[in-house]
Amino acid sequence: MSTPPPRPPSRWRSIQAMAWALLGVRKGSEWHKDSAHIKPLQIVAVGVAAIFVFVLMLIAIVNWVV
Repeated sequence: MSTPPPRPPSRWRSIQAMAWALLGVRKGSEWHKDSAHIKPLQIVAVGVAAIFVFVLMLIAIVNWVV
């Protein structure tokens, strides 16, 4: 009996992994699971999107304050 191939991680799992990495809080076992399943392209895409959202939030805060 063969085992089914592992499912690719969802976008949500990639976003969670990136969020925990940005905060610097991550369990070693979870990091190993993610590094085995998440592709580097997914990490780069989520990271670029997170930076874009962060910059937009900073612009909105500055416009709101000024």
